[in-house]
Amino acid sequence: MIADLLSILTEERLAEWLDRYRAWGPLPGLLVPFLKSFVPPLPTIVIVGWNAVAYGLWLGFLYTWIGMVAGCMTTFLIVRKIAEHPIMLRWSRRPKVARAMHWIRRRAFSYVFLLSLLPAGPFVVVNTAAALTRMNARSFALAVSGGKAIMIFTISYFGHDPGVYFEQPWRLLFVLALVAASLVLSKRINARFADEAPRSDSATEPA
Repeated sequence: MIADLLSILTEERLAEWLDRYRAWGPLPGLLVPFLKSFVPPLPTIVIVGWNAVAYGLWLGFLYTWIGMVAGCMTTFLIVRKIAEHPIMLRWSRRPKVARAMHWIRRRAFSYVFLLSLLPAGPFVVVNTAAALTRMNARSFALAVSGGKAIMIFTISYFGHDPGVYFEQPWRLLFVLALVAASLVLSKRINARFADEAPRSDSATEPA
């Protein structure tokens, strides 16, 4: 399987895919990051890096940033509109969401900003919890915009020249290290917030 994968990921094949992607103009560069807020399994690092390669460092950064922030804001506003729906009330009682809501009520901006800095994390939970706690929309937009900008530019900077990785494959270790560190930090941040949450927020809810 690894040999098959390596045979596909050639510079020529990558260039062909990039040409097809760019043929649609900025639309895919905006739409794919936008969908990240609604389809959590989409890999953030791949999306950001691909846009940086396809459009260049600055345009790739701009398209990705606009798409991701727009997706987060859309999720936030939709959840605020339906916050009183029974499904959302049940969702708000889930342990992870309840703990996130507890922290957002206390330090909303810090929580959203910190987790927005990480390329791997509970983005859907953060957006949903912020909306359910009626966090100020302007504060949410500023926190998400600032955190995502730093995260996206960092990944774009290191990923906009894929030729380097073909010449020096060992550099991929930095990418793997970034993903691993992001996952660890995300878990530690949430664990710390969970320790500060009241026991009533830790009640489990059937799936």
